[in-house]
Amino acid sequence: MKLVWADGAYGGELVEWVKRLAEWVLEIVKRPKDVKGFVVLPRRWVVERTLGWLGRYRRLSKDYEERPASEEAIILIAMINLMVHRLEPG
Repeated sequence: MKLVWADGAYGGELVEWVKRLAEWVLEIVKRPKDVKGFVVLPRRWVVERTLGWLGRYRRLSKDYEERPASEEAIILIAMINLMVHRLEPG
């Protein structure tokens, strides 16, 4: 990973911390100041779409896991499942 997108709430010291710790670039996706109401933000839909896909898996629909390692493993399994089904011929 080289680039990470984040919501406007994650600005400030986190940008430098991520750069120092992991040598990643943390890009903050901000709302335009002159727009009121709902607006589609660039790249934000990628995160929302992925979370929607993961929410369809029963073990990931709620916070059942006690250990982060087991939840990470289930997320990897879910994403592998999604990719395999996309590669599967019609």
